[in-house]
Amino acid sequence: MTTAPIPAAPRWLTDEEQRTWQAYLHATTLLEDHLDRQLQRDAGMPHIYYGLLVLLSEAPHRRMRMTQLAMQAKITRSRLSHAVARLERSGWVRRQNCPSDRRGQLACLTDEGYEVLTRTAPGHVAAVRQALLDRLSPEQQKTLGEIMRIVAEGLQPKEAGADLPWLR
Repeated sequence: MTTAPIPAAPRWLTDEEQRTWQAYLHATTLLEDHLDRQLQRDAGMPHIYYGLLVLLSEAPHRRMRMTQLAMQAKITRSRLSHAVARLERSGWVRRQNCPSDRRGQLACLTDEGYEVLTRTAPGHVAAVRQALLDRLSPEQQKTLGEIMRIVAEGLQPKEAGADLPWLR
């Protein structure tokens, strides 16, 4: 008979770690809300939809396989499907069957979607600068970027079968 290993005692956060964690949660929640409100006001869309339009605008021929789009947006395929359906109703995106794979679909940015993105981008970049970048020195910006890349790399395992949003 084998016995289950005894779990290690939790490594509770120190007071300083708790302050850092709470500051991160507070700031990211407020930042996402700030950007969502700006994009709703200026373009009638949430931040996640704007991000999808940006990804499509940067893709060759302004189109991308839905699975690739979900991976780059770091969202589940069902959430992407719902978002693309809403963007289709607005006339900003359309779906096409993938010519090289009958099972696959492409999300394509329409000319109207590109125009909305072009009109909305100046206000969005101003909101990002005002809310985040202009509050930091160039060195702090660099450090923040380095930290976020380390965190993202650690949360995106390379092994097959990893539980990542775009695989769900």
